[in-house]
Amino acid sequence: MATSLKLPLIPAAFFGMVLGLSGLANAWRVGARIWQLPSIIGEVLTFVTLTVWLVLLVLYALKWIIIRSEGLKEVTHPVQCCFIGLIGVATMLAAGGILPYSRIAAETIFLAGAAYTLAFSVWRTGGLWQGERDVAATTAVLYLPSVAGSFVTAIVSAALGLPEWGQLFFGAGFFAWLAIESALLHRLLTGPALPPTLRPTLGIQLAPPAVGALAYIGVTQGPADILVHAMLGYAILQALIMIRLLPWITKESFSPAYWAFSFGATALAAAPMRLIERGDGGPIAQLAPVLFVAANIAVGLIALATIRLILSRKLVIGWIDLTNHDTGAVGRS
Repeated sequence: MATSLKLPLIPAAFFGMVLGLSGLANAWRVGARIWQLPSIIGEVLTFVTLTVWLVLLVLYALKWIIIRSEGLKEVTHPVQCCFIGLIGVATMLAAGGILPYSRIAAETIFLAGAAYTLAFSVWRTGGLWQGERDVAATTAVLYLPSVAGSFVTAIVSAALGLPEWGQLFFGAGFFAWLAIESALLHRLLTGPALPPTLRPTLGIQLAPPAVGALAYIGVTQGPADILVHAMLGYAILQALIMIRLLPWITKESFSPAYWAFSFGATALAAAPMRLIERGDGGPIAQLAPVLFVAANIAVGLIALATIRLILSRKLVIGWIDLTNHDTGAVGRS
C-alpha cells in the first residue's frame, strides 16, 4: 500500500516570519559593531532566516504548481492578496543577509526580489484604485505591496552601494505610506471595528515609520536630521498605541498573523542603533538599548508560540498531497 507524501499548504502571510527574523538578525549585526555583542548571534539568526525563506519559497511554489486554485483564491482575496507582496520583500531581505558572504549571489537574489516587488506593487495598487472594495477590507495589509516593498528595496539598494536608486524607492514608499495612512486611519476611526481575526494585522501599522527610518538612514549620509528623528518618534507612538491595544488585539488566539508585529519592532530597534553608528546621542542613544531588548522579547515570544503551533500540528491550514494532488484541511492558522 503506497504511502502518500504530504507537505504543508501555506499562505503568503507566512513570509512575515522572514521579515521579523531578518530584522532581528540585522539588529544583532549592528549591535556587534556598536556594543561589541557576540557577532555569532547575528550570523546564526541570518542563516535561520535564509533557511525559513528558502523552505517557504519552495512550499509556496509547490502550492501554485500542484494546486493552482488555492493560489488563485489567495490572489482574489481582499486581504490575503496583499501578503503575496511579502515574497519579494522577503527575497530582498535574504539578499541583504547573504551580502557579506557573496556579493554576486546577493545582487542576483536582490534583482529578482526587486523586480517581483515592483511588478506586484504596480499590479496590486492598480487593482485597488479601481474601487469596488468593502470598507471592512481596508486594513494595514495595504502597506505591504508599495510601502514595505519600496522601503526594503531602498534599504538593500543602499547596502549594495546603490543609494541613488534607493532614494527613488524611498520616495515611492514614503509618499505611498502617507496616502495609505490617511485612508486606513479614516477607516479605523469611522468604520466598523476590525473583527478579531484581522486585528493582528494592526501590527503592520508600526512598520512604515520604523522601516522608513531605516531606509532613510541607508540612502543618506552624515549626521541624523530632524526627519529621521521625527519618523522614529512617530514609530514609538505607534508602538505605545499597539501596547495599549494588545488586550483588544489578542482576543483572537495566536496564529502566524502575529508576526505582523515583528518587522516594525525590529526596525524600530535597528534604526536608533544605526544612528548611534553615525555618532548620534541624546534620546536616541538612551532609547536604543531599551528598544533592542523589547524587539528581542517580542520576536522571541512570537517564535516560541509559532514553534508550539508546529509541535501541535496546528500551524498550517491544509496539506499538499503530492500523491493525489489534493488538499486536506487540518485547521485554521
